[in-house]
Amino acid sequence: MLSRVISWLFISRSFAPDHRAAGAARFGNAIVSCAVSRLRLFLSGFACLGMTALLAGCVSVGVPDVSSVGDMFSSGPAPQPNQIAIFVASVRNGENGASNEMSHNGTHYSLQTISIPPHHKIGQIERPTFGKPNPMHDFVVSSRRDLKEQSFRNGIATHISGRIGSNRDVLLYVHGFNTSYNEARFRLAQIVQDGRFGGVPVLFTWPSSDSLLGYEAARETAAASRDGLASVLRDLSELPDVGRIHILAHSLGTWLTMEALRERAIAGSPDLHGKLGLVMLAAPDIDLSVFREQLSHVDPRHISVLVSSKDKALSLSSWLAGDRPRLGALDPHKPSDRAALRRLGVKVYNLAPESTGFIGHGMYADVPAVVRSIGMQIGEARLQDENVQAVLGKNPIDPSVTSTPLPAARAPTTPAATASGAPAPAAAVPAPVAAVPAAPVAPPAPVGAAPAAAVPATTPAH
Repeated sequence: MLSRVISWLFISRSFAPDHRAAGAARFGNAIVSCAVSRLRLFLSGFACLGMTALLAGCVSVGVPDVSSVGDMFSSGPAPQPNQIAIFVASVRNGENGASNEMSHNGTHYSLQTISIPPHHKIGQIERPTFGKPNPMHDFVVSSRRDLKEQSFRNGIATHISGRIGSNRDVLLYVHGFNTSYNEARFRLAQIVQDGRFGGVPVLFTWPSSDSLLGYEAARETAAASRDGLASVLRDLSELPDVGRIHILAHSLGTWLTMEALRERAIAGSPDLHGKLGLVMLAAPDIDLSVFREQLSHVDPRHISVLVSSKDKALSLSSWLAGDRPRLGALDPHKPSDRAALRRLGVKVYNLAPESTGFIGHGMYADVPAVVRSIGMQIGEARLQDENVQAVLGKNPIDPSVTSTPLPAARAPTTPAATASGAPAPAAAVPAPVAAVPAAPVAPPAPVGAAPAAAVPATTPAH
């Protein structure tokens, strides 16, 4: 048909009168242009069908289906909040309102999951300024389940089961004065996250008042909480598969911790059946003479004290106590304080150089280098039991792990493992001011730390 049209156009142009030549030419050109356009459209359609068939054949041999151009450059799923499970033993009367009163029916146990936002900053607890918390930006309690005491013990044993080495350890956190229930559980989750602790975290929370004017009331409730904490220590020490029981206590919670350890010592278990690990006392709000008496019941080789002469909260506590010196406010640069610290036989870390805030009472968890250092020491691998696996009571830890120190040549040099099994990166570690143990130290020594030259070492007693 197309050839007939073209032939007719040429014939028309050849025999048309002169006065019609121009019009016929314009009409013929239009017809030709239209025909050529249709031909091009037909050929393009045929080519598209051929390409479609070709692509269909490629898909059949394994080429993935791409639904959009954006999918080709996708960077993967968006980061999600991290979930940290913590076991909680509380002697508070609830979680809100009357939580600053002692429980009327003993210790309450629970298993809680704390959600940490994906863009969490080390040393911070992200909370909303107003409104409800958003898990993508704030700390949130994502789940909670009440437990009986036996279920509490069984739950921890189940979480320990299958773990190897230092991942079988427990970190028991005892908060200090003026700490709410929410702040206590969020602080523990933050320490576990920032310190990359790979064991099982446990919180002991007590009515510590939520007012700066409630200090004396908090001291009374701390005294009333000793039995509850001592019971938790007993339960943890009786778990057959647990590795070490590390304790991190803060402020007035350090006095409560030492009192509970003293009770266990009087009951015949000064080292928690050989399972006591590091006891880190951050900004301890303890009278120095009282601490000496408490220490007579506990092996000082397990104790590390974090002090700062810039801690204004402890300065206020000292004034309220009639200018009695507080352990956590001693200044290692003063000869008298250094001598007192040296006689204690504990490891002492001076955090005053790390102080950045006005109060300076929470540096153990606020300063990234400090909290990472704590995590590295608590989670440090132990060659004695690095291959010991917990299998629900079938592989109890050898008590000799605590009492028998490693030969110097075999001292562990690797950093602590994170919860995911990856080594934790090195971090700046505050240097110890005094480390004068009475015998070879079983707990891991501070990573990268060296005793200050101004503190003379004493000869270990044998």
